[in-house]
Amino acid sequence: MSTIAAIATAPVNGGIGIIRMSGKECFTILEKIFKPLKPQKIEEIAGYTIKYGHIINMETGENIDEVLVSYFKNPKSYTTENMCEINSHGGTIIEQDILKQCLLAGAELAEPGEFTKRAFLNGRIDLSQAEGVIDLINSKTSDEAKASFKQLEGGLSQKIQNIRKVQLDILADIEASIDYPEYDEVEDLTTEKMKKVLTEIKERLVKLENSYKNGKILREGINTVIVGKPNAGKSSLLNAILNEDRAIVSNIEGTTRDTIEEFVTVHGIPLKLIDTAGIRNAKDEIEEMGVKKALKLMKEADLIIDIIDNTKELENEDKEILTMLTEKVAIILLNKMDEGDLHLETSEEIQKINKPVIKISAKNKEGIEKLYQKIIELFKLNEIEIAQGSLITNIRHKNHIHNAIEAIQEAENVLKQGMPIDLISVPIKQSLEELSSITGENVSEDIIAEIFSKFCLGK
Repeated sequence: MSTIAAIATAPVNGGIGIIRMSGKECFTILEKIFKPLKPQKIEEIAGYTIKYGHIINMETGENIDEVLVSYFKNPKSYTTENMCEINSHGGTIIEQDILKQCLLAGAELAEPGEFTKRAFLNGRIDLSQAEGVIDLINSKTSDEAKASFKQLEGGLSQKIQNIRKVQLDILADIEASIDYPEYDEVEDLTTEKMKKVLTEIKERLVKLENSYKNGKILREGINTVIVGKPNAGKSSLLNAILNEDRAIVSNIEGTTRDTIEEFVTVHGIPLKLIDTAGIRNAKDEIEEMGVKKALKLMKEADLIIDIIDNTKELENEDKEILTMLTEKVAIILLNKMDEGDLHLETSEEIQKINKPVIKISAKNKEGIEKLYQKIIELFKLNEIEIAQGSLITNIRHKNHIHNAIEAIQEAENVLKQGMPIDLISVPIKQSLEELSSITGENVSEDIIAEIFSKFCLGK
């Protein structure tokens, strides 16, 4: 493979910048552009060594910047190849200039994620660990970062490999029963053992698949839609949660005519908040579009927060919204407690749908803490297990695990029907292939390319 180079730090002005190179000719290329204060032959430089010196312009010989260069010798590097990292002063101009010298000296510009891709192709990490890298980089909460790091450490990989080992043992037992067909008791014992082992495998896979619900919350946040009739306090609630005046608040009804979306973390709770247009009979075409959009978002929401003006009797708009909450995860907020309290929680309409009710003053930020605690309770966020890679956060992994479960169920059906034991080898092999697709042992080039295309340059 060629020697690649890329800027590994964000394209902004900062204290330092890092230009990374990897490949067989890495140090040969580096010697052309780096003049260390104390020159040494590359054979004399130990891995994990840092040297001070200057990057020079290959054409003029002028110094471009004073730098620190880290040396990583194969196979003890991120990619398992010879690698170096040039630590320069920050700033897009100087970083681009150093990268240019690397390319002039013989390196090729790296593709997005190519360093991690080489780590995968060279066997240092598997595919699920590589995906953990990009998930860690893109983490929006500390819990999501923890889950991603567990995956990067190989927590999920180990669980998958343990399950695969049991499946391979099953296939070995099947071979034994075929090799000794004259011993009926061998097949009988093997069949009983298979039933028990298949049940255990399925339970372990189902537990992993079910963890995706919580993993999706960590990764994408709880899709939370704030609804209510005009002037109930939706925008005030959004501002109270965000601690800033993000939405216009006015006594004039219909101020919010489109959605306002924000991502916020409160007490470790990742919320994708969507403030919608007030739901009522629209006064014009634009408001009507906003109302239709609000109704559509309600259908897609993980959580609906229905905010009601607690200083007025329930109106038709309030009652219509309440009827939409029957089959949804929802919280009812009785707002404007600073202005009065009509005890709407006792109304027939609210009692009938049996949803949590919290009294608040969005204006004074009263009752907001109770809202957070109720969300934690509804989604059982305190019970999310991050340790030991027990969470599935990736839809690709979830789909392969689901297919593996279906294959195991097919194997169970073969045994229940009293068919020859060797027939279960086909669905078990299918399950093995699905799990191998997670770790990358059985995956197409197109899938690999798609996964690494999501990475940033220099990683």
